[in-house]
Amino acid sequence: FTVGQRAALSQTCTPALPCVSEDIGTCAKAPQVARVKVQLETYSLWQQFDQLGTEMIVTKAGRLRMFPTFQVHISDMDPTAEYVLLMDFIPVDDKRYRYAFHSSSWLVTGRGDAAVPGRVHFHPDSPARGSQWMKQTVSFDRLKLTNNLLDDNGHIILNSMHRYQPRLHVVLVDPRTDGQLSPHRNFCTFFFPETRFIAVTAYQNHRITQLKIASNPFAKGFRTTDSDTWYHHTTIQTLITGTITPSYRLAIGLGLQVTVLGLGLG
Repeated sequence: FTVGQRAALSQTCTPALPCVSEDIGTCAKAPQVARVKVQLETYSLWQQFDQLGTEMIVTKAGRLRMFPTFQVHISDMDPTAEYVLLMDFIPVDDKRYRYAFHSSSWLVTGRGDAAVPGRVHFHPDSPARGSQWMKQTVSFDRLKLTNNLLDDNGHIILNSMHRYQPRLHVVLVDPRTDGQLSPHRNFCTFFFPETRFIAVTAYQNHRITQLKIASNPFAKGFRTTDSDTWYHHTTIQTLITGTITPSYRLAIGLGLQVTVLGLGLG
């Protein structure tokens, strides 16, 4: 990695909000979180997706998991302190998007939809000592996305065709009885711009589909021995060049989406 890449994939704790406390001493982060460093795993893969414009599938049932999976390596925790790890997703902006096939780019179509119910996803190993979090890669591979506003399964609710930024929160379990008086001291938030994505109900950019098939180990049955070809290569090329009728284009697109959804390539 270059120096710039190392800086991008590894982050240290920084205050997310300006201090509003009258007691300046309470504005500082607790030492157990102030030293924490978080490094994004599979950074190069996230970067490849980001360059294309990452898309994540959302469904009413919320049965699909994110790919790439959000995975991090954490260091400089207090080995004996306990921490809770959780994630949330915030809108990147207040806009709604659509994909323009003729230019292979995302366009703003207007103001975004009303904000969906905010939810967080707790890592199932929480709480755990710092020594446990630091000994191996931390993977949020059970996290699932949905666009069902009435979801009662605890999935993360997102609006389709909106851009989101995943965030990781490291929270110190403060044993002090007065710890709740300054809760901002006990947590730190980390986010990596490379993990931004647009929530979709069907993949829009065929290159995203290609990359997901090529890089997801569960999709190996759909790869070919020729790196320049992929599933339904001829059909998709015809689809992109626009030499078929709109109705046939829609039918092919839906057929491909069903195939990809069956693989669980969120």
